[in-house]
Amino acid sequence: MQTTASDVRQVALEEFASAGYLGTSIQAVADRAGVSKASVLYHYASKEALLDAVLSPAIDEIGELLPRTVQLAGDADERAGFLADFVDLLLRHRLAAQIFITQSGALVDVPVVGRAQLLIQQIAAARPQQSVDDQVRFAVALGGAAYLLAQTGQYGVDDAPDDDALRASLIRILGELLAPVSAV
Repeated sequence: MQTTASDVRQVALEEFASAGYLGTSIQAVADRAGVSKASVLYHYASKEALLDAVLSPAIDEIGELLPRTVQLAGDADERAGFLADFVDLLLRHRLAAQIFITQSGALVDVPVVGRAQLLIQQIAAARPQQSVDDQVRFAVALGGAAYLLAQTGQYGVDDAPDDDALRASLIRILGELLAPVSAV
């Protein structure tokens, strides 16, 4: 069986998520993938290039979702549609989210991490002018959802909900948190 670049990328994703980017070597990725270090380096010129390949699909999808952030200010159906797509993105890219959430502070000088941070800033800036409470609610809701999904299963919780139940709950609760607050 021949190991492909995507096989190496998947192994690297798992290694970076479990051991951390700084704690993972090209040799560790090669060993786990069952290939030589030279084979990994054939596909990816450096560990940084491998991290870029691991995180870029999630970052690209976030970028595609960015223009739709305005739907959060729309009606309940528009908001639910955006939130469903956001939660689905996090479910698809759970390990990439975990890497970014738990390691981005140590990786601020890595270009792919900077690109992700810029997108997050753009998402926040794309929303209409909001009060401080609305900004905090937005950050806590979306950031909390990302953190929850990134960490689910990491603490050995045997009775964690399955992804379908978690998805439905997150979409519903995020919708409640991000619904326009009527003036009192």
